[in-house]
Amino acid sequence: MAPTSGGASPSRESKPLSGRRIAITRARSQASAFARALGVLGGEVVEFPTIEILPPESYDPLDQVIQKIKNYHWIIFTSVNGVNFFFARFKELRRDIRELKGIKIAAIGPETAKALGAAGLRADLVPQEFRAEAILQGLKPEEARGKRILLPRVARARDILPKTLREWGAEVDVIETYRTVVARSDARRLREMLRQKKIDMITFTSSSTVANFAALFPAEDIEGLLSGAAVACIGPITQKTAEELGIRVDVVSRDYTIPGLTKAIVEYFLRKENRLRIED
Repeated sequence: MAPTSGGASPSRESKPLSGRRIAITRARSQASAFARALGVLGGEVVEFPTIEILPPESYDPLDQVIQKIKNYHWIIFTSVNGVNFFFARFKELRRDIRELKGIKIAAIGPETAKALGAAGLRADLVPQEFRAEAILQGLKPEEARGKRILLPRVARARDILPKTLREWGAEVDVIETYRTVVARSDARRLREMLRQKKIDMITFTSSSTVANFAALFPAEDIEGLLSGAAVACIGPITQKTAEELGIRVDVVSRDYTIPGLTKAIVEYFLRKENRLRIED
């Protein structure tokens, strides 16, 4: 778990995150863009992935729905991973993207919509607030009633979306498209860095990253370990998970995206520096 420099330069000292060491708990395969964004702003990144993203244990359920994809009226994607794993399998089965003609597609946010664009599709619905409840605000009950809806998503996701759609009279198939497991990370080293107050902030980009972080340390140790580090969450769902696990949250991004979280982190440290100047 070696610190990853964001690319030092002679002007690094003048950057908003200069001198800040920030831990990223995102999966290693998806951490690079976040690390680069923080590094460009002068931050020193410590990668501490708490999740690993894997294919489903069995592709059979996903293969079955892909074979009958024309039967669906809506496909709702709630993450970039859901899009990527779904269409990777779609291609492996040698299906034609034109089979989706006439099917409406919803994406939970702009990054998920962008992933759909890379697959050659345009989302019909992208809510302004990037969470499941917002999709329900954009998709009216009368639009769901009697419709068949597919949700390709991570295992053990929240039930609010399929539950509400079924209450509205839709037939909903929830299919595990990928899964997350606790990553093997150097918890001992991060523990020492936290105890020595060498981490300025730890970031969480999903409920899974928080839950898996908490699973790596005894519950009674977490408050003390984080006493010298700020905690940043990508949105209110992740914040809620953290607080339920007894983790104090200092930063919650208004936009539930990596750019939004990066902006919130910069604003937090700028406010902190301004307070220190006033106190001096």
